Order: sequence, then C-alpha cells, then structure tokens
Amino acid sequence: MADSMVNLEDISTDSLNLPIFREKKLEVSVLRLDKIHPEISGNKWFKLKYYLETARMWHKKRLISFGGPYSNHIVALACAAKAKGFSSTGFIRGEKPAQLSPSLLAAHEYGMGLEFLSRERFRMKEEPSFLLALQKQYPEALIIPEGGCTEPGIRGAEEILSFSDISSYSHICCAVGTGATLAGIANASNPAQKITGISVLRGTMGFEPLRTSWINDPEKLYRINLIHDYHFGGYAKKSAALLNFMNEVYEVSGIPTDFVYTAKLLYGIADLAWIDYFPKESRVLIIHSGGLAGNLSLPSGTLHF
Repeated sequence: MADSMVNLEDISTDSLNLPIFREKKLEVSVLRLDKIHPEISGNKWFKLKYYLETARMWHKKRLISFGGPYSNHIVALACAAKAKGFSSTGFIRGEKPAQLSPSLLAAHEYGMGLEFLSRERFRMKEEPSFLLALQKQYPEALIIPEGGCTEPGIRGAEEILSFSDISSYSHICCAVGTGATLAGIANASNPAQKITGISVLRGTMGFEPLRTSWINDPEKLYRINLIHDYHFGGYAKKSAALLNFMNEVYEVSGIPTDFVYTAKLLYGIADLAWIDYFPKESRVLIIHSGGLAGNLSLPSGTLHF
C-alpha cells in the first residue's frame, strides 16, 4: 500500500540542545515522526500500515481495535479507516463518561463507533474466547490489538529507524505504551546500540509491557533498558512540572510534545542525563511518536504552542 496518506518526506532529525545536555556533553537529536500527519502521526502510522494492507487483501469492511479514552491509536485508526473506506469500531476501556474526551470525540467524528467496556471486560480483550465471540459478532472485521502490538505492528515499527542515519548513535530512546514500538526499534537497531524505553504506565516492571518474544535476537535483550519512574501517576496523568517542562522544551527547540507520551519521554531522558545515565560524548536519538492531538484536553493557554 502506498504511503500517500501520510507525508513521510516531512520526517526530520532535529537537534535538542537542552542546558542539561550541554552540561553533560551529550549530543541529543529527535526523530520527528510527529510531522507526517496531524492524526495518523508518529509511530501510529507505522504500526497500522500492515494491518491496513491485510484488511484490504482479506476484503474486510471494518477495522476493530481497543484503547483508553485518551488513545492516540484509536484516533489514528478511525482516521485511517475513513480515509481507506473502512468502517471502524473502537472498544474503549471504562464506562462511558458524561463527556467524551477530545480523542474520542475526534474518533467519533471520523465515523468510528464507540463501545465501552468495564475495566474487567477490557482486561479480557486478548483472551481467545473473547476474540472468537467478537469475530462472530463482526465477521466482516479485522481485529487489531491495542496499540497494534502483534507481528504486523512490530514489523511496521521496525521501519522507523530507516528515516534517520542511525549509524553514529550510541543510544536510542522511545516512550513505551504497549511495547510494540520499542520492540520494532530494538529489532532494527545496530549492534552495540543501547535502547532505552520510558514506560508511561503505572505499575509496570522489568520488561513490561514489552514481550521478550517480540525481539528477533535474544542478544538484543541485554541492550534494552525499560525504565518505570516517569509515568507521573499513570497513563495520561500529568503534573504542573511536566507541563512546564513541555513549554521549556518548545521554547528552546521549537519541538512540541504531548503530555501522554513524548513529554514523559523527554523529561525522563533529561533526568537520566542529570544522574549520568548516559556517558559523556554519547549521541542519543529520541523517537518522537506524535500524538500531539492529545493536548487538546488541556485548558487553553496551558501550553505555549
């Protein structure tokens, strides 16, 4: 499938010269996947593209997936489905709120049907009995896991690093939700490059939520470090310090971030630099995974971009 839906030629690798990076003698760059599309932005396109191909080849008429009320994945899927002529349904974690989040409003505007599941039912979404019943209910649908975290999504994420010359980077860093992007980045990395993931979820530990079976070379597991200290209270949670940091980053670099993923990623990288996690003279590449539309839930004037 052609990539005409998104502007891959707009991807750039931009310098991020925060004071802490200068002090620690680090060269830090950001791979700007956020520039490819306002909704199907960042890693979302890469994780969806092979599912869209499969749906077309199998003559499916509907795309189904799962996510929370602030899910960028849900919005991207709804937008892509409409653009490619598919119907779409999103199964959303939690009871239906009195007022839909901006993300869910956007998905609805793109024609996605929204079904709300209790948290208990949502946790069953990967169980074979649940999926079998769902497929019987929607025989014309392709069911895509949350975050695209199976082989097609990981395969798409493996293409991300092809949009930058990664040969000289010692470290590659990304935010982690389901872990599919981290797996793809690790699989595509060069030998000796260290991979750091910043989990945006509360309660994860070790390699969670990454599944080690997604990594194509067991030796690469020794180069992956998944850090769980920068979730700011959990998924889509935030603080005044995080919002202030987002404004500081933009004022220094002109790079916008979102409070769900990329701000936590950059905050974590800056804090890790402060404690000398990165050796001096390290060259660090940060993956900007898009999702800026999530900032629409913030009060007007909170951000300076």
